Amino acid sequence: MALWPFGKKKEDDAAAHTSAEMETQPVDETIDLVGKNLTDNEAAFEGDDDDLLAPDPIHDAVEGESGPFDGDTVAFEDFDFSDFGQGALNLGSLLIPLPHGSEVQVEMGPEGPSMLHILTQYGRCTPVAFAAPRSPGQWRETVRELSEDMRSQGLEVTIEYGPWGREIVGSREDGGGIVRILGVDGPRWMLRMTLAAPTEHADAMAQLGREITARTFVYRGSEPILAGTSLPVALPQPLAEQVQKEMERRQRAQNQAQTTAQGFPNNPSPFGTPGN
Repeated sequence: MALWPFGKKKEDDAAAHTSAEMETQPVDETIDLVGKNLTDNEAAFEGDDDDLLAPDPIHDAVEGESGPFDGDTVAFEDFDFSDFGQGALNLGSLLIPLPHGSEVQVEMGPEGPSMLHILTQYGRCTPVAFAAPRSPGQWRETVRELSEDMRSQGLEVTIEYGPWGREIVGSREDGGGIVRILGVDGPRWMLRMTLAAPTEHADAMAQLGREITARTFVYRGSEPILAGTSLPVALPQPLAEQVQKEMERRQRAQNQAQTTAQGFPNNPSPFGTPGN
């Protein structure tokens, strides 16, 4: 694939970039991705999964020129992504270079963090990595399941053929944006990237999402993990502290609501109520 013109660092540069911290540094420049063309084997077309006769390409996550890479084998520090961004998001099982001007958002559920998103100028990217069997094909099986689920939610679903094979594209007749899901089979892991964008930015988000995917490193480890299980995520310290503060705030609000419901005043006075 020729979409991503990054390469390995020179030996004298590699020593100066031995770790990747989570940081975002907004800059004035924008990423010009709309004008890039797909190569011949990346031509997109619409249809049901059964209509796609071309097989998914076999992705080489170890020796390939572009990612996603197998982080347990390939060293992140050997690559130069400075054209793309100034920092990387380290989640333990995933290491993701962040595009210039992007932000990281943690979606909170009832029990704590439920999802992590990378917010960009075009839309958002939601990365998740899963354990998978040694033989490829996990993503192709997942395509059918996700497509059926999206259709049950009222989305019009088409399958397009991208750099790593099948991509699921969902939309609504009344507008409301485009959802595109990319999937890549690696050695005993599968990477899934869900892209969401307004209709007018959907093509640019698709290109940017592929750029992010091509620079992502997946760390599965050697421990036995049931296929289909999402790989564990560890939030970087700054994000973990923010999440902890939010959970504490929610707990305080819940305690206050329970106190009020039981008939106790929010701020009882030690001197009693006026007139007593």
